[in-house]
Amino acid sequence: MDFTQVKYERPNFQTYQTTMTQAAKALADASTAEAAVKVAKATVPAVNAVMSAAMLAMIRHSIDTRDDYYTAEDDYWNEYGPQYDNVETDYLKALVNSPYRDELEAIYPKPFFLKAENQLRIRTPAVLELQQRDNQLISEYDNLTAGAEIEFGGKTYTLAQLGAPMADADRDLRKAASTAYWGWYADHEAQIDQIYDQMVQVRTEMAHKLGFKDYSEMSYVFMDRFGYDEAQVSTYREAIQTQVVPKVVIQREKQAKRLGLSKLEYFDLGVQFKSGNAKPVGTPIELVAKANHMYHQMSPVAGEFFQHMIDSHLLDLVAKPGKAGGGFAEYIPSVESPFIFSNFNGTSGDVDVLTHEAGHALQTYVARWIQPGDTVFPTNEAAEIFSMSMEFIAYPYMPAFFEGQTDKYLYAHLQAALEFLPYGILVDHFQHEVYTHPDWTPTERKAAWRRLEKLYCPDRDYSENSALDHGIYWFRQAHIFDVPFYYLDYTIAQVLAFEFWQRFNVDHDPKAWDDYMAMAKAGGSQTLIELIQTGHLRSPFEPDALRDTLNAVQAALDAVDDQQLDHH
Repeated sequence: MDFTQVKYERPNFQTYQTTMTQAAKALADASTAEAAVKVAKATVPAVNAVMSAAMLAMIRHSIDTRDDYYTAEDDYWNEYGPQYDNVETDYLKALVNSPYRDELEAIYPKPFFLKAENQLRIRTPAVLELQQRDNQLISEYDNLTAGAEIEFGGKTYTLAQLGAPMADADRDLRKAASTAYWGWYADHEAQIDQIYDQMVQVRTEMAHKLGFKDYSEMSYVFMDRFGYDEAQVSTYREAIQTQVVPKVVIQREKQAKRLGLSKLEYFDLGVQFKSGNAKPVGTPIELVAKANHMYHQMSPVAGEFFQHMIDSHLLDLVAKPGKAGGGFAEYIPSVESPFIFSNFNGTSGDVDVLTHEAGHALQTYVARWIQPGDTVFPTNEAAEIFSMSMEFIAYPYMPAFFEGQTDKYLYAHLQAALEFLPYGILVDHFQHEVYTHPDWTPTERKAAWRRLEKLYCPDRDYSENSALDHGIYWFRQAHIFDVPFYYLDYTIAQVLAFEFWQRFNVDHDPKAWDDYMAMAKAGGSQTLIELIQTGHLRSPFEPDALRDTLNAVQAALDAVDDQQLDHH
């Protein structure tokens, strides 16, 4: 298979509508289990074909946003995507209400039915206009931030391009870059406040129309959070605050000492070493060859998977003009393969992509037995376990990528994973507060962020920046605007990934790889809680699970003479 030669065809919406309407009727009329199963089996190819076409268009548009043909296809899917979803509603209803549901669960896994039930609670023509308005507001925020032009050091930068000077080893330079970066947000404060204010009103109205108390309650439905609730999440937040925050504060003290500073200012946080952060060695082609060697050493199936990705041209990794930003792994049912997209830029992030996105891709590769194609991935918080764990599973292979800077990379990577937990919980807690107080003014919202920020990230010193001090940091977190409530997921996955980190790198558990692969293969056929059991892991919602794992992380960081890392 050569991915570059895979043919894209825009589906015929009317044909699909007819297919799904007939399938819904045939399923509702089925008088035997055999008849119901036959309809369900026959419908899978149509659903997979539409998903595959949408994926192909999205991937090709991302690879070159200047290609007119795929730009037009991107517009088509933006408009028609929700309509394709809506024509599936009657079919999902017939599935969920079928008297032969037990037999149907032999074809579609149980989480598919759970997700269908959620979809039916929130898909209704009554909120279509609100959803369209929400989409417009999201575009407004995205376009505003994407169009930022910031004068700095005689050049014009985008927000993303300021990332490099903001992490520069030269302290004056990074302070000046940070001042310019946050100055842009401060200049657009009223505009961003107004966009978000409207988002909160629109989303709250949507929740009320659908019969929810508020949008926070509704998030448990649209995020497909199965097997845990707001009360457990609240306890989990508290555990992060009491157990992780003190450990991060200790790490920050060590970092200040490494940088030769009496205390860290907000613009120092992203720099770990006086000599600068670790950078990978080799061209993009060499890095891919190193990754291929690594996966072949890891296991036969991992080697087979990565070889397939290379041979079939399923990797598009290097930043180039016209290419969309970011990185992702997607699964395309029509070719039964994942695809990895990223923007290499010469930082350690390039190696993180080859482990993180490849973790996602490997999971879908071994779970491609699951139908329909959109159930190959598990729910969000479960999907991230595979990517974040793979970053840790790859630790023993890092000398190939970083050579003499391996110790710097491993130390900084583990510290960053620890630091992420309180920040991730802060983003989630803030949104919970916002949507349970929809009448707050923008000023009250920013005050709430600052209050929670002091609780979860006391290592942030904003005495040199008044705008940050009154609570605008969250303006840069696009998830809060674009995909509300998608953030808790990363923290849950991070805690579970730490368990794999410990089993692979500390305990050298011989069963760790088999457990990881058993979970990967189960994919979307199991809920988060079931996957945790399959992998013999402990739930992050158990009070002691977090403490035990964190103590191991702390011990590993303490075992390193971090002051010596700069001298290697």
